Amino acid sequence: MAMLTIRNLEPALKERLRVRAAQHARSMEAEARDILSQALKPSASPPERNLYDRIRARFAPLGGVDLELPPREAVRAPPRFD
Repeated sequence: MAMLTIRNLEPALKERLRVRAAQHARSMEAEARDILSQALKPSASPPERNLYDRIRARFAPLGGVDLELPPREAVRAPPRFD
């Protein structure tokens, strides 16, 4: 186990830690450990999205645009090289 020393702690902050530890019926050291473990707990964030998903999520609330697509024309004949 690693040790951590915290210097220059404000007296008011130390007192609040002491009171909180007493409320939870544990030592100040145990309370500080619990606070740190809660604050640094890995978040359950969603997996990284790809660029398409991020762009769509950003602009989806703005609504879409209906575009009129021109009718498709017949494909022209390929060039001849005779």
